[in-house]
Amino acid sequence: MSFKDLISVQDTQELLASGKYVANESLATALFLSLSLKRPLFLEGEAGVGKTEIAKVLSKTLDRRLIRLQCYEGLDVNSAVYEWNYSKQMLHIRLMEGKPDIDKEEISKDLFSEEFLIKRPLLQALEPQAGGAPVLLIDELDRTDAPFEAFLLEVLSDFQITIPETGIISANDIPIVLITSNRTREIHDALKRRCFYHWLDYPSADRELKILQLKVPEAPEILSNHIVAFVQKLRKMDLFKNPGVAETIDWAHSLIQLNHLALDYKAVDNTLGVLLKYQDDIGKIQGDQAHAILSEIQAELGMGSQT
Repeated sequence: MSFKDLISVQDTQELLASGKYVANESLATALFLSLSLKRPLFLEGEAGVGKTEIAKVLSKTLDRRLIRLQCYEGLDVNSAVYEWNYSKQMLHIRLMEGKPDIDKEEISKDLFSEEFLIKRPLLQALEPQAGGAPVLLIDELDRTDAPFEAFLLEVLSDFQITIPETGIISANDIPIVLITSNRTREIHDALKRRCFYHWLDYPSADRELKILQLKVPEAPEILSNHIVAFVQKLRKMDLFKNPGVAETIDWAHSLIQLNHLALDYKAVDNTLGVLLKYQDDIGKIQGDQAHAILSEIQAELGMGSQT
């Protein structure tokens, strides 16, 4: 499916499904509007709910280049947008000094030409790309600080970047922009106003089962049902970090690798480290609590106790 074929919310759901991403109608609607009206989509939610995966799937299914800016504390313009290649500039100056009749003004202009410009993700996203505008993923924006957010306002409003030495660079073809946040801090309203917003929650049991069937088709039906039911119950508990969809998929792969056809008490205790990433959470669930959850699941699914 091409970008021009996306004329409805259902088309968008089908596009994501072709990339093995199960989207509900609410997410598909937000994405459809973002693509149709060429506005950035701001995706907020807990870590591991599939925010970053959406950008990867769009890149693959639309056959567009994926440009990813991974955010972190201290991220600045030099790392995110551009910087000048100072060592190459110095070498150029030394080479020109050895020539007679040097035009200093001409040298100065040359030093700030594209030849010496190192383009980082945001600047790359504004350039023409083979196959159409790229997918720009600004990942985990909440890890950066307020000054970097402020810098993004020009990019997200006008899809342009001002370089003091050369002027304004604008996008001829507006990129598909997805911004993610794990909500470790609040993002300023000024930035959110420039985007469409969608809160991406943990999937329902039905949706998570569909995801597992797509991502781990070799998993037996009983095992998939057990895994989804167990994970869904964990997310209702008071844990430091709930397991995300990625952990659910990893757990399924791990259990298959260990030749489990269904969950049993020993399998759960031995593999909780795949599902939970903090020892306090593992200690809280491992043993009696895990056994109680599994017994409850087996009763709900109408299965006998497994040991």
